[in-house]
Amino acid sequence: MKIKSAVFVKGVVGPDQILNDGKHKIAFIGRSNVGKSSVINSLLGKKGLVKSSSTPGKTKEVNFFLVNDKIYFVDLPGYGFAKISMQAREKLRNLILWYLTSPEIEHSRIVLIIDAKVGPTKLDQEMIDVLKDFGHDFVVIANKSDKLKRNSRINQLKIIREQTGKEVILYSSKTTEGKNDVFSKIFE
Repeated sequence: MKIKSAVFVKGVVGPDQILNDGKHKIAFIGRSNVGKSSVINSLLGKKGLVKSSSTPGKTKEVNFFLVNDKIYFVDLPGYGFAKISMQAREKLRNLILWYLTSPEIEHSRIVLIIDAKVGPTKLDQEMIDVLKDFGHDFVVIANKSDKLKRNSRINQLKIIREQTGKEVILYSSKTTEGKNDVFSKIFE
């Protein structure tokens, strides 16, 4: 898919007309600090469109980006470690679960981003369980693959496949390695 345009539309924290406007929605989810914003920016070829921060927990809404005037890339808050209160962390967790489990929202595809070097954490496994429990078809991207040496890549890929039960796409938001594979998988 060739990206011609990508713009921020809005952030939501509950029911909104954008959820049912008939456009396909591709949601991106991952642990805080996994590079979710960087992955979306690199896929869209637009630096800085999706705001990123060195401080985990920056995204506090479900953010919609309209791509080519016909499909949304949906940036969900990161789960797990964030420099916020427990109450605020629980609020973000509930927002994520609402978006993923609400029967009124049709998901075209969900992209789970895992750190290639770290592999699936306990929190990633909990998210995989939620996705599977609700029957979501999802794609697994192992981001930060550029930080792995050749032998480590093979081992990490095997571990991530075994723990997620899914095919895994090695990706680097820095080099865009795997970009064509991600596009072919999320738009199939």
